[in-house]
Amino acid sequence: MSAAERTVWVRVPATSANLGPGFDTLGLALSVYDELEVTALAGDALEIEVSGTGADEIPRDESNLIAQTIWRVFEGVGAEAPGLRIVARNGIPHGRGLGSSGSAVVAGILAAKGLLEGTASFTDDDLLRIATEIEGHPDNVAPALFGGLTIAWMDQTGPQHKKLLVHRGVSPLVFVPSFTMSTKVARGLQPDQVPREDAVFNVSRSALLIAALTQSPELLLAATDDKLHQTYRASAMPETNRLVTALREAGFAAVVSGAGPSVLVLADGPGGRLEAVDVANAVTDAPWEPLILAVDFKGGTVRNQAEGAFEHDI
Repeated sequence: MSAAERTVWVRVPATSANLGPGFDTLGLALSVYDELEVTALAGDALEIEVSGTGADEIPRDESNLIAQTIWRVFEGVGAEAPGLRIVARNGIPHGRGLGSSGSAVVAGILAAKGLLEGTASFTDDDLLRIATEIEGHPDNVAPALFGGLTIAWMDQTGPQHKKLLVHRGVSPLVFVPSFTMSTKVARGLQPDQVPREDAVFNVSRSALLIAALTQSPELLLAATDDKLHQTYRASAMPETNRLVTALREAGFAAVVSGAGPSVLVLADGPGGRLEAVDVANAVTDAPWEPLILAVDFKGGTVRNQAEGAFEHDI
């Protein structure tokens, strides 16, 4: 079957990067998803339908990030770029620090992988390399691709990752605000250099965080402390900073999710999340939508026509 006769279905999770001290290194996949149905068309037609979160903001032309990513993957393996019909249902909030752009890139890569089945093959290293080239950083795309908790880094051969299983007691909660934050703006608020003691502080907390997430959830509050990026970004997100501070003072492991402005709480058991919602309701007048989530352990998945669409899918 040629690519122009194929339809694939893709599901990609949201992600939260940094997790406090693990700046540009740690990421966690969460159980909120974007889902796509992608059909390769003969010729150069492009048809895009979008529903769900942020649908009005998504371009329906050649500038669409998913379409661009699919075409880039085809070009990279020397295959002719097809026309596309993309039907998307978005569950991941946009511009809120939950990896929406990284997830879109991963969705496009996985869709291309499915459409190219039998023509080109891709290793996990290939997928991560392509995603990092497009997105710029591996910390969001790694958990979107592979699920779970990922450690991502760069070496002389390119982006690398290690996936870890998260302790079953770790219970994520995300507070999503109505306002957005630009990742570029957030990065621009950080200094080029930080005090040595702050760097040592974050190294110790990052190491502790791996232990907390995989073995000892009771250590999450201490393990999510940070001195490298959240303080510098606080002035641009006062409501986010206010909520993080209040939650941490109440004993919850709260951090800025990615570049913000969403707030991630890593509770050490399911029951604690409702208590955290009560704290949030008491300390802020801003509207925050609480999402009680799970860690996604599968990462991005793609199905071909023999497997069919995802349950409850488009």
